[in-house]
Amino acid sequence: MDASTSSATFADGPAALLAAAPHRPLFLAGTIAVLLSMTWWTLELASLRFGWFTWPQPTIPPVWGHAMLIQYGLFPLFMFGFLMTTFPRWMNGPTVPARRYLPVAGGVLGGYIVGTIGLLDMPTVLKIGVAMMLAGYLIGVSTLAGVLRASADRNKHGWSTLAAFCVGTLGLALFFAWLLFPDSVSPDAAWVAVRMGTFTFLLPIYFTVTHRMLPFFSRNLVPGYAMWRPNWSLPVAWALLIAHVVLVSAGLAGWLWLCDVPLALVFGAHWLMWKPWRCMHPGLLAVLHIAFAWLPIGFVLFSAQDLVYATSGAHILGLAPLHAIAIGFFGSMLVAMVTRVTHGHSGRPLQMHPIPWLCFGLLQVVALIRIGAELGGDHYLWLVVAGAGWLVAFLPWVLRSAWIYLTPRADGRPG
Repeated sequence: MDASTSSATFADGPAALLAAAPHRPLFLAGTIAVLLSMTWWTLELASLRFGWFTWPQPTIPPVWGHAMLIQYGLFPLFMFGFLMTTFPRWMNGPTVPARRYLPVAGGVLGGYIVGTIGLLDMPTVLKIGVAMMLAGYLIGVSTLAGVLRASADRNKHGWSTLAAFCVGTLGLALFFAWLLFPDSVSPDAAWVAVRMGTFTFLLPIYFTVTHRMLPFFSRNLVPGYAMWRPNWSLPVAWALLIAHVVLVSAGLAGWLWLCDVPLALVFGAHWLMWKPWRCMHPGLLAVLHIAFAWLPIGFVLFSAQDLVYATSGAHILGLAPLHAIAIGFFGSMLVAMVTRVTHGHSGRPLQMHPIPWLCFGLLQVVALIRIGAELGGDHYLWLVVAGAGWLVAFLPWVLRSAWIYLTPRADGRPG
């Protein structure tokens, strides 16, 4: 039995079950965050749309609170759970013991909950929450770094994901510094941290994981499938994503097309070279390829907006490109990848269950609603509908997933 997993039964209790493998506590924490984040944000949007003047407002810009907690709290819980499970396998390294991954789950989720409460006009509570999240990050990143350092095969995927988590830790620390010292640290630093969360934290990790896993899964399931994993694409994507953040931070938005157009081409080339039309069966593979399609779509929208802005100064699409990526790509890929890992590590068939299908399908609709909200009509009403739609889409998936994490493996094996 490897050191990162142990046998656990109902008789051992929930604590033993959660400690049995890294993905259990971290994925469970992520499912809690999925609902908590959008519950607050939907109520916040409803207060603006319907005039709930007694609804407590955060002491920071609400959109910053929404972006920071989702980008640095929600998605990373799943990413830590995935990487602490796969890092040792990717690089033939030591497994991660429970004493390392349990504090990460507790720190990041605990801080996330406290931080969300802090958005209800409680600035001190918000600072405590972000501090707890940062502590969880430091434990998690140092753990992943230790695995890489002790590994026999320190490959590009390991380095890329670890680098992205280091950047994410820096972004969270930058935002925390602004919260602590608002008179000394410019608000621009907080805004840069928000942008870093999207472009130099989440996107590099998501792209690195799909770069490694989508061709691998496809080859295993599609007869005659040839893997395409070019060595050039990770460094090129990294360079262009960093350039995006640098240009925005320097106030040079008129030049963003120089990096966003190539990114659309790079991601579009990967989608085509991965031949999604050959990967529509089984469903658990199909949803991975469908989710990835949102990434080039998002950057095509960014590119169109960039080119119009460069010539006319108009932001014609608003936040539509961002949410094509945030909901369409990040959200859909989360459901697709986490469902696959959950099934594989719980002894269940590697097939899409009806509940994950429902969640995935509704999430495509939510992405379209959120994109459409930028294009006219009652803007805030459609934002509320999109937020409520996220909750409706995820609730059954969260309940089913939580049950799996809190029960023994179906096949009786450890983990």
